[in-house]
Amino acid sequence: YRQTRPRNVVTVMQTLTMTDEGDDLPVHKSRQCTAFPPNYVHSLDSSHMLLTAVEMDRRGLTYSAVHDSFWTHACDVDEMNEALRACFVDLYS
Repeated sequence: YRQTRPRNVVTVMQTLTMTDEGDDLPVHKSRQCTAFPPNYVHSLDSSHMLLTAVEMDRRGLTYSAVHDSFWTHACDVDEMNEALRACFVDLYS
């Protein structure tokens, strides 16, 4: 996250606020610090999802997921649960 520089452009009809978000701006330290924990957790969640997708494919099962929701056919739920838990243990062991 970078510190932004708002700039006002005044016209006859309105005032526009434009924000400069270039890479040459200084780092916004407090936003960087507060963003780290949720971004780190999100990276672990996405790693778990990817490992589960690979395992489901290896087992020949249909699999779909969005964020922290995992789906498969009803008849394969028990096997997906096994794969989810095995991948979770592998990731955090």
